Amino acid sequence: MANAEIKTEIETKVKTEEQHDVNKEEEEKEDSKENINCINSLKSLGPFIAARENSKNTIYLSDVPQICKEQPCVLGVDEAGRGPVLGPMVYGISYCPLASKPALVELGCADSKQLTEEKREIIFNELNTLEYAKNCVGWAVEIISPNVISTSMYRRTKCSLNEVSMDSAMGLIQAAIDAGVNIAEIYVDTVGPPEKYQEKLLKRFPHFKITVAKKADSTYPIVSAASICAKVTRDHALKVWQFPEGLLIPGNAFGSGYPGDPITKRFLSEHIDLVFGFPRLVRFSWSTAENALADKAYDMEFDEPDTDKPKFAGGAGGTKLTKFFKGQTKTGQVKREECRFFRQCHLDNVTEF
Repeated sequence: MANAEIKTEIETKVKTEEQHDVNKEEEEKEDSKENINCINSLKSLGPFIAARENSKNTIYLSDVPQICKEQPCVLGVDEAGRGPVLGPMVYGISYCPLASKPALVELGCADSKQLTEEKREIIFNELNTLEYAKNCVGWAVEIISPNVISTSMYRRTKCSLNEVSMDSAMGLIQAAIDAGVNIAEIYVDTVGPPEKYQEKLLKRFPHFKITVAKKADSTYPIVSAASICAKVTRDHALKVWQFPEGLLIPGNAFGSGYPGDPITKRFLSEHIDLVFGFPRLVRFSWSTAENALADKAYDMEFDEPDTDKPKFAGGAGGTKLTKFFKGQTKTGQVKREECRFFRQCHLDNVTEF
């Protein structure tokens, strides 16, 4: 009898431990889901970025503190990664009530270029974890994919890097407005001539006091905060970069991305596909990338048609449009030959499920 009781007690204990493990796994899964959908600390930044498709732009807005909806706010704009040949460019904004400017100084927001990477990460983490910071400071970033940058600059109607930058800045400002931020003043680190940029912003946002200046991140703490958010986000975007091409680069050791970096130069020279060029990480519209391809990649030639008349017009041995119509049924419906792709894949049109 005693043995039976001991056996029952052991079985109960094992079941309890197993249930505890199941509950713990479920909690970890929930935490993981939250981490990839929300940035609430430095630790959660990498998983959030890694869960996104890096060939597309990603926008993230922090929760807007209630005080930023009620009191007039100052908003700063800056970017990170404008010059590198590798990786995304990141635009960032930061905002807080006019009366809360001292909080930015207390956090250590200063010229981000003068801060070490470690210090920038500490400030970013405190922006998202310290209670007084979360209650008066908000921020947002847009991660602009290198793929988007290159295709914008190469498309038929070209879009310069300045235009990409300005569109991103204005988009983030508008996103803050839509989220309910009570903006009164805007300070922007310039792209190109400050006067023209300021005129463009005032035309889009005529009700705000707007100042566009060179090196604004070293003058205005709110711009410094935006710059820190942008730089930390870009650094982590590179750390967690996933190559859809299947490349495995230990520790993602491809350097800073700037053309003068010897590690970046080596990465570019060692990872050229002679036909398809560079992996998606590379901004192939940069002259550094173009020159590397010109030296190593195969030349491509495209044959011109023998006649000015397009072949598909039917006059130069091309297929006539009428070939695709095989007559009509008795009811007058046009007969069409089924697409070969659909036949091979055994796909049929359906109107009801």
